[in-house]
Amino acid sequence: MELDLTHIPQHIAIIMDGNGRWAKQRGLPRTAGHVEGVAAVKRITEECVRLGVKFLTLYTFSTENWNRPAEEVSALMGLVLSNLEEDIFMKNNVRFRVIGDIKRLPDNVQQRLWQVMENTADNDAMTMVVALSYSARWELTKAVKDILWEMKKTSLTRAVMDPEEITEETIAQHLETYFMPDPDLLIRTGGEQRISNYLLWQIAYTELYFCDTFWPDFNEEALRTAIADYQQRERRYGKTSEQVQPKSNN
Repeated sequence: MELDLTHIPQHIAIIMDGNGRWAKQRGLPRTAGHVEGVAAVKRITEECVRLGVKFLTLYTFSTENWNRPAEEVSALMGLVLSNLEEDIFMKNNVRFRVIGDIKRLPDNVQQRLWQVMENTADNDAMTMVVALSYSARWELTKAVKDILWEMKKTSLTRAVMDPEEITEETIAQHLETYFMPDPDLLIRTGGEQRISNYLLWQIAYTELYFCDTFWPDFNEEALRTAIADYQQRERRYGKTSEQVQPKSNN
C-alpha cells in the first residue's frame, strides 16, 4: 500500500488485543498467543522504523491484568525477560522506555528493564515505549499526588500555595509520558472498540483506529492500512475546516 511518507504519524500508540482469543481459536494455551504477540511486536517495530515513526507506545500489561491467572502473569513476565534487546532494540537502533507502576513487578524484571533502558539510551531511530503495569487512572492519580507534594514543599518557603499555578502543562509534565509528544494515532486490534484505561489524558485529540485482526496476526500491511486511514482524516483540534486549511501563497 502506497503511503504519503511526508505525512507519517510521529507517535503511534497500540492496544495489542486478541492474543488469548488467537490462541483459543487454535486450541492453544493463552500463553502461546502472547509468544506470537512478541513476533508481531518485532514486525511492527521494524516497519515503524522503516516508515519514520519516532515513537511507538505499546499497551503491554495493565494494572488490571494483575487479576489474571498467576500462570499467565508469570508467562508475560518471562517474555519481558526474553532476549528482546538484540532482536528488537539494537538491531533496529531503537531506544527503549517503560511507563507504569513498575515497582509492582518482580525485582528481576525491574532490573532487566532498567538494564535495557540503559543499554539502548543512545539509539535514535525510534523510541519504543512499553506500558507495563500501567493504567491511565493510576497515572493521573500519581500526577496529582506528585504535584501536591511539590506544592507542600514549596509552602515551606512561601506563605500561600496558589492553585492557579497548576496548568495543563503542569499536569503533562508530571505524567509518565512527559518525555514525548501525544499520540497522533491510536490503534486497537482484536475487534473491541474501547480505550481500556490507556493514555486517557494524552489521546484528547488522537485519531482512533479499530480493527478486527487479533494482535498476533497484525502485520506490516495491516499497519499501513491503519496509517492510510489516518492520512485521509482532517485533524482539526476543535477548529473548523476553514481554520485548519493551509494558507495560500497567492
